[in-house]
Amino acid sequence: MRAPKRGQWLSPVLLLTGVAAVLFLGVYFLDYWLAHPAGGKSLLRQLTNYDPDTAQNALGNLAQVVAAVLGIAITVVSIVVQLAATRYTPRVTEMFFRDRTNLFVMGFFVVACIDAVWVSLAVSKEFMPDISITITLAIVTGSLLMLVPYFAYVFAFLDPEKVIDRIRQQALRSALKGRGETQALQAQVMISIEQLADISINALSNKDKIIATHSVDALKDLVVRYVPEKPHCRSEWFRLGSVIKQNPDFVAMAPVSLDDIESHRTWVEWKVLRQYQAIYTEAIGNLRDLAHQVAIDTRYIGEAALATRDNHVLELVAKFMNTFLRITLNARDVRTAYNVLNHYRLLCARLMRAGRNDLVQALAGHFKYYAQTAHTMDLGFVTETTAYDLAALCELAFELHSPVHDGLLRVLLEVDKPAETVAQERSLRGVRKAQAKLATFYLERGAEPYAREIQRDMAAERPERLRSIRDELLSVASKDFWEVIDRGTNFDYLEPGRREKLRVFFGWFPRLDEAGARLTASDG
Repeated sequence: MRAPKRGQWLSPVLLLTGVAAVLFLGVYFLDYWLAHPAGGKSLLRQLTNYDPDTAQNALGNLAQVVAAVLGIAITVVSIVVQLAATRYTPRVTEMFFRDRTNLFVMGFFVVACIDAVWVSLAVSKEFMPDISITITLAIVTGSLLMLVPYFAYVFAFLDPEKVIDRIRQQALRSALKGRGETQALQAQVMISIEQLADISINALSNKDKIIATHSVDALKDLVVRYVPEKPHCRSEWFRLGSVIKQNPDFVAMAPVSLDDIESHRTWVEWKVLRQYQAIYTEAIGNLRDLAHQVAIDTRYIGEAALATRDNHVLELVAKFMNTFLRITLNARDVRTAYNVLNHYRLLCARLMRAGRNDLVQALAGHFKYYAQTAHTMDLGFVTETTAYDLAALCELAFELHSPVHDGLLRVLLEVDKPAETVAQERSLRGVRKAQAKLATFYLERGAEPYAREIQRDMAAERPERLRSIRDELLSVASKDFWEVIDRGTNFDYLEPGRREKLRVFFGWFPRLDEAGARLTASDG
């Protein structure tokens, strides 16, 4: 975070100084002009003509004024800092008292008070320290002028977004450029990560979406900036010492898992993603948009790992994406599952473009697993969404001539075949619609063998069910869904060219009756 601009301090101080100077000098000059003081002393000399008794009393009063100002500053600051620490994170207090500006201002108030007391004791009838008195007056004036901009600085300092940025930057400095004992730096990074998660969860409980989202983004920014710099870190940084192993996120892990984290050099990413898991679990029941943001940022972390070819972090991201889906299904939150699957698919697409076909195939298997799990839980829309996402990946794989294409198609054709009953298999209309829609893509691209493979998989379906699927797809005339959705388009919409291919595709099913065929021909 950039340091406060000079204008934030200089402008109000100059303004207040100017107003006070104009008011005092204007009135004083009027008094001087009307009174014509005896002795012919100049205006400046008259101002600095200190009387010992008067100066001593005045300086004593100045010390009391500065002490009162210091008391006001401490009271206001203590209340504001405590409120911020209670609402967001106790780390606020630590950051406040480590900030150089806060220490300087508080120290300046104290010095001004002490100086006024000491100078008042130095004044006597035998010796008048004119310069000391003048400097003391300037210091006391400065302390009074500083009060207003200082309060503005404190409130700006405690702005939650700036607090979040400070914590993130401190963690990044400790991880990448920190000097000192390794375990102490590791502890600083873990504390910073936990503080960011605490801010998010506390803001979530207060329904403060902006702050919660900002802290979630800060965790993502930390990892995204850390991952490319990892190769330059010291080898000691990745060792799991007692500080890490005793942390709540690591203490219950099996020794073999800890060994994997150490050998894979992923303890920072693991820590951040574990905090994401905690935030996600809280957000499911309280603020689903925050759960969506966690999924988005997890995908960004995966893309950052892909860019640096950090395979271990990629695998870790996939595990947590799967964990998010499991949490979502257990909560029976269809909308959040819909959003998470969208970003899971986007991550797979990025992997496919990067040639990570082995990982894409593995993630496709996870898609199928959670689709079938959702089906057994009577969350049919989740299963349907998964089928459409797999179909989209099949289309991309075909366009890229990816060797993973055939495997993705097989996974899609197995989605509607959980090892339960035939009745369940026949109930998955949405999956069949996704498969039929994919067949039109293949026909439009001249890849009829793939469309034939889909047709063979659907050959056992009842004719009336096939007709209803065909007619539902042909009846969708607008690509825009009638509600606001993140994906922007209707799953069932087909471009005009693909609508014609749909008729060709369903023409391959001999058991469709003539009435149904005439209905299809007259549709649209």
